[in-house]
Amino acid sequence: MDQSALLAVLLTIVTASTPLLLAALGELVTERAGVLNLGVEGMMVMGAVAGFAVALTTGSPYLGIVAAAAAGALLAVPFGFLTLNLVANQVATGLALTLLGLGLSGLIGERFVGQPGVRLAKLHIPGLSDIPFVGPLFFGQDILVYLSIVLAVLVSWVVFRTRAGLILRAVGDNHASAHALGYSVVRVRWMAVLFGGALAGLGGGYLSLAYTPQWIENMTAGRGWIALALVVFSSWLPSRLVIGAYLFGAVTILGFFVQGLGVGVPAQLLSSLPYIVTIAALVVISTRRGKARADTPACLGQPFVPDR
Repeated sequence: MDQSALLAVLLTIVTASTPLLLAALGELVTERAGVLNLGVEGMMVMGAVAGFAVALTTGSPYLGIVAAAAAGALLAVPFGFLTLNLVANQVATGLALTLLGLGLSGLIGERFVGQPGVRLAKLHIPGLSDIPFVGPLFFGQDILVYLSIVLAVLVSWVVFRTRAGLILRAVGDNHASAHALGYSVVRVRWMAVLFGGALAGLGGGYLSLAYTPQWIENMTAGRGWIALALVVFSSWLPSRLVIGAYLFGAVTILGFFVQGLGVGVPAQLLSSLPYIVTIAALVVISTRRGKARADTPACLGQPFVPDR
């Protein structure tokens, strides 16, 4: 493989990994607070349609980014109200949220099918972006690629190095004790749910603004479920999450690369590779039950009702 082909593959891997990383970071924070939101797929697809629609209408992909995050957070509101205020089952509510997002996005995006979108421009840093091979890879990405890396560092720092992160983890590990110490468990979980929704929306917006600047119904294609698996795969650690997201992004691109080489492998098998790897990773994790139980937030998915 020559240098230009290798660069093209690496750039595509970065593009494929970014929406997974954004969505998974949001879910990681949500689960660290003890809330299991299975509606990531629905929030991502709503972010995708909202980002595309606003960018196309206004001509500004940056307004599309804001709209994508807002759409994801807005769809997280009914989930938060049902599970945190009305103490509904988190698994059932999350699944309903995914179905709602898929149906609503299809309805909203019907008029945008087939229309060319507004692509999010890649940044150009004079001098650095022009360096052969290294320049386009590290200094020629769009703003959301850099934002995803910055967010991963910030989430890691906040969760493990600040008082706010300590409270977040306390709420996720023992909500009764956190409540006894005077912390508002419901308020902390609300903020985590909204943050997770906003990042899921950003991940979806990246798909329709940068990955493939167009709107196609169900264009998330299961990436929300992969993001959920990534959180478990990373043991709820942001540093491992970055590695996992780029690993899964590479697996996603592997299918297209193999097809380009003309290898006689069915296209359907290659397109299913990310999901096969996801299932395999979860099977491996399930065999290490003791380790998985130690890493998992102790109150994950458990409802909380204040006793006073």
